[in-house]
Amino acid sequence: MAIEIILAYVLDLILGDPRWFPHPVKGIGWLIKKLEPPLKKVIRNERSGGIILAISVISVSWYLSFIIIGIVSSINRYLGSTLSILIIYSSLAIKDLGVESMEVYHPLEKKDITSARKKLSLIVGRDTHNLEYQEVIRATVETISENIVDGIISPLFYAFIGGAPLVLAYKAVNTLDSMVGYKNEKYKDFGWASARIDDWANFIPARLSMLFISFAGLLTAKDALNSWRIARRDGRKNPSPNSGIPEAAVAGALGIQLGGLNFYNSKAILKPFIGDDINALEPGHIKESIKISYISSALFLIIGVVLILCIGKGVNIR
Repeated sequence: MAIEIILAYVLDLILGDPRWFPHPVKGIGWLIKKLEPPLKKVIRNERSGGIILAISVISVSWYLSFIIIGIVSSINRYLGSTLSILIIYSSLAIKDLGVESMEVYHPLEKKDITSARKKLSLIVGRDTHNLEYQEVIRATVETISENIVDGIISPLFYAFIGGAPLVLAYKAVNTLDSMVGYKNEKYKDFGWASARIDDWANFIPARLSMLFISFAGLLTAKDALNSWRIARRDGRKNPSPNSGIPEAAVAGALGIQLGGLNFYNSKAILKPFIGDDINALEPGHIKESIKISYISSALFLIIGVVLILCIGKGVNIR
């Protein structure tokens, strides 16, 4: 399994997420859209309907991938391994996170705030059309930081624990949260289970990210100790139990402050400030955040592979 995860990681670094690739998340999204209307129609209690939706989509994602990989492996084990690699690869967002963030960085370097806002709107859910120069930088760094967990560490974590089927189950959790896990009038009850399961799924990976982001800060000549300190101090300020932790770790490493006023569909939401305002936000912080995301992911991969090999050989790692 270790070699499959390594190859999936390398594949993502090389290819990223090309549009032509038949991404499993598209199938998961299709299933959610198909199940939502009948569940809402048949089950009057929306919270109960949402629980059934979440359990169904996650179970189907795991079971189908487990069965298909098993069938393909019985025909040819190398084809089975290839399918596992492709599923794990499709769950990672290492290269794309860097590429899309640099699409915001380049116009910022040229002081082209209009283009930077447009590029940013492709990777964040908040309103971007009125963001000032430093707010665009802040939003980009926050997105990179949060996705270190959602797009890198969590998929790798579940790949190490349960291989490709568990990774696909995790992506089902992610997709459910992104499609129905909102606290608005439409989904506050129906999406309750999806949002809670996503919180639970990312709970351990988010806390592991503190350690790996701090080490990445050390290797990039940033303030590793401050990264750990700020993650512990401010990581739980965010309403989300998980997203604030990697944001705080990155903010501490770079000596910057994240959080503040955001607008979602023209509605103002004030998020707690994370980190200390030691250094003024500048485009270079986007590049430094990307560097931290690459290094922290590589460190996590290495440690995970070592642990799997040690456990596989029955080595006492105490």
